[in-house]
Amino acid sequence: MSAPSIVAVVSEGLFDEFFSAEDAARLASAAAALGGGFVRCDRLEDVEDLGEAVILVTSWGLGPLDAPRLDRMPRLRLVAHTGATIKPFVTDELYDRGIRVTQAGAGMARSVAEVSLTFTLALLHRVPTMHHRMRAGGWYDAQSAGVQHEILNAPIAVIGASRTGRAYLALIRALGAQPLLVDPTVDEQTAHELGAELTTLDDALSRALIVAVHAPTLPETRHMIGPRELALMPDGAGLVNTARSWLVDETALLEEVSTGRISAAIDVFDEEPLAADSRFRSLPDVLLTPHRAAGTREGRLSLGRIVAGEIESYLADGTLEHAISRDQLSTMA
Repeated sequence: MSAPSIVAVVSEGLFDEFFSAEDAARLASAAAALGGGFVRCDRLEDVEDLGEAVILVTSWGLGPLDAPRLDRMPRLRLVAHTGATIKPFVTDELYDRGIRVTQAGAGMARSVAEVSLTFTLALLHRVPTMHHRMRAGGWYDAQSAGVQHEILNAPIAVIGASRTGRAYLALIRALGAQPLLVDPTVDEQTAHELGAELTTLDDALSRALIVAVHAPTLPETRHMIGPRELALMPDGAGLVNTARSWLVDETALLEEVSTGRISAAIDVFDEEPLAADSRFRSLPDVLLTPHRAAGTREGRLSLGRIVAGEIESYLADGTLEHAISRDQLSTMA
């Protein structure tokens, strides 16, 4: 086989999750158009000849694309990532060489937003609390289970107008919620177009029945929800986190939900897998999932479809819908 012009550093299992037979064929056709072959590998080092590689398809665990690695790919012009987070492998050296970068993070937004909505409805209706009591052999206790709420007209804080945050906003708006948006990069006009009231973090926390976290993991967002912020939440309110544990002080959250004053639904944790003896597992007002909010079949296939589309668009006229520039990295997760 001729030297590959497109190399996918994606494990076999993930490749099958991301790329339908049709989208895999699109990659092979694109490689042929470049005059070379297509190869999938688990590690970049597994491919002996990278001299003709023009496009690199990446996934998690690749490692930095530094000068020694890029020297092996002198013709490389595009890196297309099947996920969202590119910081673990994108380097200044890559941009210095004029190599473009795109990613498929938009394909995860709907899946994660739906889980956030599921969490929101579960907390509003006190589902985790009642489920816990039923599993323990009890029955409904109005005083201990807490007040149930509809989402209609419910004030819901959305922390971060990311792709997922915006998808979540659309879902809760469709159900009649009253979104309170917190994002320093968004102006009043944009918030209005999103159907949300732009406000401060403290104001949103003090008013919302549900606080849904969708901000990026940046130095300034580390533990943006800490003891002080959690204390601002009204009694009976709930916290939803399908983003990153980086954003929430996990120790402070554990202490707060242990009292039963607020509830929480969490998909992400400081240490994963979550320890078998974690106190989170036994609390009646906490709903837990194992970092799978983006794990839908449809969402996975969307990632591959976006990557294949970006490659075809790049080869056709050089355009990329989801390109990431060097300057954008400073505000990305």
